[in-house]
Amino acid sequence: MIRLARFAAASSIVALASLCAATAFAQNGYPNKPIRVIVPFAAGSTTDIIARAITDKMSTSLGQPVVIDNRGGASGTIGQQMVATAAPDGYTIMIHSSSHTVSPSTFAKLPFDTVHDFAGITPISSLPNALVISPSKNIKTLQELLAAARAKPGSINYASAGQGSATHLNAEKFRVAAKIEATNIPFKGSGEAVTEVMAGRVDYYFSPIAPVIGQIKDGQLLALAVGSPQRASALPNVPTTSEAGVPGSEFNFWIGMMAPAKTPRDVVNRLHDEVQKALASPEVKERFAKLGADAWTLKPEQFDAYIQEEIKSNAVLVKAAGLTPQ
Repeated sequence: MIRLARFAAASSIVALASLCAATAFAQNGYPNKPIRVIVPFAAGSTTDIIARAITDKMSTSLGQPVVIDNRGGASGTIGQQMVATAAPDGYTIMIHSSSHTVSPSTFAKLPFDTVHDFAGITPISSLPNALVISPSKNIKTLQELLAAARAKPGSINYASAGQGSATHLNAEKFRVAAKIEATNIPFKGSGEAVTEVMAGRVDYYFSPIAPVIGQIKDGQLLALAVGSPQRASALPNVPTTSEAGVPGSEFNFWIGMMAPAKTPRDVVNRLHDEVQKALASPEVKERFAKLGADAWTLKPEQFDAYIQEEIKSNAVLVKAAGLTPQ
């Protein structure tokens, strides 16, 4: 009984200390210094552009600089590790893509735990990938592409922005669902991939819409479908791959904000609310429209649950695609 009483007392002291720390945190007026946002990709990438659109508005609203720190490399895992090991005080956060939920399956060992070392704040946007092809291929519909792939198994190839990237996983989910053979031709980024598809040297590419919307409108590329669960607002007349006859091929490419685990809940909620305000601004809406990005948000606990489920589904996809962890 004495031990139980001591344990209860100790637990009460710990709980009280945690409450006091959280209260002190709020009283200090977060934020009272610049916030660093790790983007684990290069400047100019789709994730970076989305991040800058949001953080520009947050800087004004919070009254403190919200500064982007690009830390690309190793499919985003270098930046992820920096955030996983950062102090959980709200002054180092991360804006990453759905590649966050792919890395546990494409790397044999990671220096962090993708679930337990991060706290979800909110997704920011969903960015449908468009399946684009050169008009020189004389293929005008998704069904014609599938017919060509099945007529000569192994003759079709597709571009990706690297092994394990969202463009790669989108293409593999489509390939597995369509039950076709197609070879991945990885490039360093979307720029090279688009160039090779336009030239006809690579057959197709599940590209983020922003880098190809101009070429689609000019007729230099043809969009056969979008890989997302819903049609893209930037390409409302282009069907989804599911609508075009390949059920089960949907892939949600998203960009979201996360913090180190154990970041105080009031700080997580404050950042969540600031993202909502930024997304509601006319400036951000206009920039998203130009990028073909759709605003998408969840509550922090919903985002955490979504990430956990997507890690599981991506593990199944990676195995079905026959990808070997690095």
